[in-house]
Amino acid sequence: MTGYCGLLAYTIEPDGPWDTDAGAYSGFAAGTGLVFVLVFALLTWVFVKAEWLTRRWFVVPAVLALALGVRLLAVLATA
Repeated sequence: MTGYCGLLAYTIEPDGPWDTDAGAYSGFAAGTGLVFVLVFALLTWVFVKAEWLTRRWFVVPAVLALALGVRLLAVLATA
C-alpha cells in the first residue's frame, strides 16, 4: 500500500500552472502514504520487540517516509 501511494505521488504531474488538481492528488497520495508508513513502522517496532525481526527492518519505513516526505514538501512548496 505504501509503495503504491508513493508511486502515485511521484507519477502524478500537473499539465501546467492551471492544473491544481494534479498537485492536490499528488499531495493526498503522499500524505496517505505517510500514514501507511507510520502504521507499518509501528508494526515493525512490535515485531522487533518480539525479536521476530532484526533492527535493520526499520530501514524500509525510514526510506519510504523520506521519499514521501520529500514529495509532499515539493507539492506544498509549489502550491
